[in-house]
Amino acid sequence: MKFGMRYCNTGAYTDPVRAVELAEAAEAAGFESLWTVEHTIVPKGYAPNYPYAEGGKMAGGAEDIDLPDPLIWMAWVAARTTRIKLATGILILPQHNPVHVAKQVATLDHMAGGRIILGIGVGWMPEEFEILGADFATRGPRTDDAIRALRALWRDSPAEHHGDYINFGPTYCEPRPANRHVPIVVGGHSKAAARRAGRLGDGFFPARGAPAELIALAKESAREAGRNPGELEITVSMPDDPADLKALAAAGVDRVTVPVTSMAGLFTAISSPEDALTWKDRIAEFA
Repeated sequence: MKFGMRYCNTGAYTDPVRAVELAEAAEAAGFESLWTVEHTIVPKGYAPNYPYAEGGKMAGGAEDIDLPDPLIWMAWVAARTTRIKLATGILILPQHNPVHVAKQVATLDHMAGGRIILGIGVGWMPEEFEILGADFATRGPRTDDAIRALRALWRDSPAEHHGDYINFGPTYCEPRPANRHVPIVVGGHSKAAARRAGRLGDGFFPARGAPAELIALAKESAREAGRNPGELEITVSMPDDPADLKALAAAGVDRVTVPVTSMAGLFTAISSPEDALTWKDRIAEFA
């Protein structure tokens, strides 16, 4: 089982120096990946629709939080690392022009030597969509179309895609990713997200815990789409009790992500390679 760190572009690690310290520490310790989050803007007084916290507000209700753009944060730390993978967990894909995303992610992957993972989701905040000029109502089918367009632009040269929302004839978008492919991990805590992961994703990342029902639905959806469900990589968040890691591994979980803000109670934060190695020693017996 692989271990990543999540929420890496939040809190103390919005500072550029601390961000590099975190990335270098994680790489020295053998962590597999760093995961970032995204909100381009946070509208003041947004409706309490956040699905992952009581009260419907994220980050303890704060709205004016520092939250660097995930791709730019990843580019910053990519230049100071060589092995660790860099991931969005998640990028709100239907808020973006997918051709622009294809260019940004392909360039970053090309420059970083094939180390990028694109985690995507559909979003939950209508006010953010409105300000960005994106359609909240059609965000699901737009995401499906965008995934197909991204894959075409990364795989083919020239690429062509004709979908319900995205349409282009033979088009060059260079450079392409190092391996002509960037893994797309679908994030979310709904049946729709699980089905999307099975149909179109390389992986599934439930937002909270390791819900067996959703993971099974993702794999069944892959099977129904004629894909190999065994190739769908499952990423989950760190359980409250590290002893549960053995059960997660037995259930086929491929990656566990540990929040850098609290390190799941094992220690408060990582600021040096020594701290990261201490965490790794503590967790090794469960991996």
